[in-house]
Amino acid sequence: MAHIHLKNISLAYPVYSAENSSLRATIGSKLGGKIERNQTGTQVITALSNVSISFNSGDRIGIIGHNGAGKSTLLKVLAQIYYPQQGEVVIDGDVSCLVDITLGMDAEVSGLENIRLRGIFLGLTKKEIDGLIPSIVEFSELGDFIHMPVRTYSSGMYMRLAFAITTAIYPQILVMDEMIGAGDAAFLDKAIARVEDMIGQTEIMVVATHSNFIIRKFCNKVLWMEKGSVKRFGDVAQIIKEYELETGETLKT
Repeated sequence: MAHIHLKNISLAYPVYSAENSSLRATIGSKLGGKIERNQTGTQVITALSNVSISFNSGDRIGIIGHNGAGKSTLLKVLAQIYYPQQGEVVIDGDVSCLVDITLGMDAEVSGLENIRLRGIFLGLTKKEIDGLIPSIVEFSELGDFIHMPVRTYSSGMYMRLAFAITTAIYPQILVMDEMIGAGDAAFLDKAIARVEDMIGQTEIMVVATHSNFIIRKFCNKVLWMEKGSVKRFGDVAQIIKEYELETGETLKT
């Protein structure tokens, strides 16, 4: 069974060019966390600080908090895109990341070659990739364009291909940042249906969101992040109530 365990993880970004306060403030507002200097005198922004949390099979986690609270950074740690400088990360189960679905794609080669490249990036064997190609091509609706260089695609075509590849396999652990954009409007309903099906079949789902609707529809627990740390974790109704009372804000519908 899938399981995620984080113990006292911390992650800081070095900011080598942030010597004036206005620039530091701008960077800090986007990354979140606390601005300070490390032992070498380099400016760093601590995006995650001593985060300890466990998720188990059956958990559907909604992560809430202000922009810069550490939500996206935590997702990238779960997706093993970022590795913390301190602490322990234990992940049992294969992970699919819908945070950056274009990661690993090459605009200079064909859509077909990008399927193979992304398949390798996702840890699939050649046989597994070859078996998935027909369904990916069909779902992406690219037709003969699948043989053309990706740089010739419209932005909608590019996103359709990336989405079709990333969602071709259903993982034990699904990590998402909001509900992702997946190309043109005509493709969106099909993309949403695919994501909902993935959520239904995955063991653990973690989504960072500002949407009350998404949390109440898909989640059974809420993780409230603040300044890179865990503020609250627990039942959906209780945590949302505490969040709205303490911050004076209402999550979007």
